[in-house]
Amino acid sequence: MLEDHTTTASSPTEWPTAYPQGYAVVDVETTGLARDDRIISAAVYRLDARGEVEDHWYTLVNPERDPGPVWIHGLTSDVLEGAPLFRDVAEEFAARLDGRVLVAHNAVFDWQMIAREYARAQREAPVRQRLCTIALSKELGLPLPNHKLESLAAHFGVVQQRAHHALDDARVLAEAFRPSLRAAAAGGVRLPLLECRPLTEWTDRPAPRIGRQAGGPDGGFGTYRPGTWRPSRKRPACPHPNPGRYEDGKRLKQGMRVAFSGDTSVERELLEDRAAEAGLHVATSLSRLTSLLVTNDPDSGTSKVVKARQFGTPVVDEAAFGQLLRDVEPADG
Repeated sequence: MLEDHTTTASSPTEWPTAYPQGYAVVDVETTGLARDDRIISAAVYRLDARGEVEDHWYTLVNPERDPGPVWIHGLTSDVLEGAPLFRDVAEEFAARLDGRVLVAHNAVFDWQMIAREYARAQREAPVRQRLCTIALSKELGLPLPNHKLESLAAHFGVVQQRAHHALDDARVLAEAFRPSLRAAAAGGVRLPLLECRPLTEWTDRPAPRIGRQAGGPDGGFGTYRPGTWRPSRKRPACPHPNPGRYEDGKRLKQGMRVAFSGDTSVERELLEDRAAEAGLHVATSLSRLTSLLVTNDPDSGTSKVVKARQFGTPVVDEAAFGQLLRDVEPADG
């Protein structure tokens, strides 16, 4: 049983009746962040209505392609080659999710990856709601230095053993979620639940197949280390004109200049890759021409945040940006 690291002695006697009846704390490791990227491992901790652990489950998944940033997740082609395909684990995965709220750190990312895998398998994940622990920590006003999982874990005294390993990340999140849930219940906080809609769109562009990880005539990717896991880290220039600033409540539009500041819960390079693949211009600095600043710490004193205030540049957090990336408006013409 997981230890409870919350400062409250016990769970509230009066539990909010509107709270869900069960949770599935999920973590997936992937080949990247784009629509054609795949899940390579998945873990689920099932919790009851009050956050008590019922069981856990973990599997590797053969992505049928290059494994992506091995320096992050540590899963090589050799390790994944004999793993089951997603369609082979889809039924058992679904049984773990069925009837529960999906809980994840930056949940929009995990949900999109899971939903696309089910779409490829011509199935639908039995999930109707999700809860992002980043959003919950904001609702609770937790004094975190940033929104990384390691910071949330440290706040509750949870020890990470293998960062970016799906099973350990899910365990850490389950341990941190339980005291968060109890604090929310004790304070009568409304949980930040969002609807999970099935996805039907994805991209399966040609990618190096599993087993072509090493450099040379087969794969040509060289050794895996930060900055070299794709053929080239230098992105081509954005082909679309800048349509101007992002307006709250509207869609992002191809060509918009997007800058990032501060820590992100997923690797910055992967987040920038996904923005570029959506047709956005990834800016390394902030100017009056910048359409949007993405930061989880809008009150920080970084140069980009300070300039955004001066120029009136719109600001959104990482979770909101992930939502916006789902539906980017094509450039004119």
